[in-house]
Amino acid sequence: MVTVTLPDRSALSRRAYVRALVAVGGGAALSACLDVTRDGDDDPDPVPSGTDDPDSLPARQHAWNEFSSRDEDGNVQLPDHHALVPLSLASDAAGDAEGDGADDDATAPSKDASQTTETALRTLERAYEWSHEGLIFTLGYTPAYFDRFEGSLPDSVDLPAPEALTARENPVFDEFDALLHLASDRPDVVLAAEEGLFGDRDELNGTDLETDLTGVFDRHDDRRRTGFVGAGLPASKTNVPGVPESVPEDAPFLMGFRSGFARTQASEDRVTIDAGPFAGGTTQHVSSMDIQLDVWFGQDNHHQRVSKLFSPTHAADELVGEVGDELADTSGVTDDGIASAEDAAREHGVVGHAQKAAQAREDGNPPLLRRDFSTVDGDRPGQHFLALQRGIGEFVRVREAMTGADLDISSANNGILHYLFVNRRGNYLLPPRSLRALPAAAPNS
Repeated sequence: MVTVTLPDRSALSRRAYVRALVAVGGGAALSACLDVTRDGDDDPDPVPSGTDDPDSLPARQHAWNEFSSRDEDGNVQLPDHHALVPLSLASDAAGDAEGDGADDDATAPSKDASQTTETALRTLERAYEWSHEGLIFTLGYTPAYFDRFEGSLPDSVDLPAPEALTARENPVFDEFDALLHLASDRPDVVLAAEEGLFGDRDELNGTDLETDLTGVFDRHDDRRRTGFVGAGLPASKTNVPGVPESVPEDAPFLMGFRSGFARTQASEDRVTIDAGPFAGGTTQHVSSMDIQLDVWFGQDNHHQRVSKLFSPTHAADELVGEVGDELADTSGVTDDGIASAEDAAREHGVVGHAQKAAQAREDGNPPLLRRDFSTVDGDRPGQHFLALQRGIGEFVRVREAMTGADLDISSANNGILHYLFVNRRGNYLLPPRSLRALPAAAPNS
């Protein structure tokens, strides 16, 4: 049995404590989290229940925007708390290879395992409203998962194995089978949903559990990742080594600025696969990285940080504000700003991260829908960069633009590359809801 050590509540603020509990995970953390939410004279607001009608839910797993809150500028606000749970297909879940259309060496999932998976996920949807106040989630599959099948993925799905994307990185690759992403404004919901799916609870939000995933998937607890996003949450983590007191109080991300602006994000339609058996799905890339946050805040002033994150023009014209509040619903990178990246490198000795990334737009439209969040996993500041796109090739193209290899500039002033260190990469297919439960590589064939 693994012994879990809970964080010391006396040394942490309430927000920091519940974040730390989500990071720890497990039944003891859930119990402690529930104790915190019950503090005070009033009971916490009830978690809204889900639905018995699966047809009332969106056909896309990644359909989150309509069901999420928005800020005063119309930008989608991601749920506060996130968990990425890595999974491998359990040996008991493998069916008869021949009957499943796999080759003799494959361990294709059985029909019973697929049905169990769908039943367990449907239980979550009955227990919790599909919203940031309830629970939203996705289940994605790696290229390694699909390798077990005789048939290959259709040409309409661009899902290569992950690889290092710059000469300066040496990441570990996500080569397990699947990744479950759980997200909610309520930390206790994230913890309870995970516990329920893996056999440690009999009910969720008043809904009895018919089954769980313990016979279908094995969890990789050592690769579990968690995080947070929202004004005030990063500043509550200054107890963690490497998170300085200078993180702005209102910043939603650890690096101190807003992100995910509505007009510089791809729409859910734009990132949706539009042909083939997986039409209605999307691809997901997850990069997990450390941030040299003490250097970011200690070495550079606000003007320099704005220059490196957005562009020198943003800094000179004071377009950003303290945490990006002046930008409203756009990053503010114009066509002129995109075209002037080389000039910025030559004249100012610095080029902005957003300025470089915008070079990958198509007809003025960004190809990625970002849903990344900050983390202090392992007691160090970082970011889980999560991007949705129609095909992984689009992510690679944007990442190449971010690298700025064609710019004559020092690494310290090449956007924010100097401060980020990628340690994991993974590519996933998020099938449409109808195929989310252990899909074949060539379904309906």
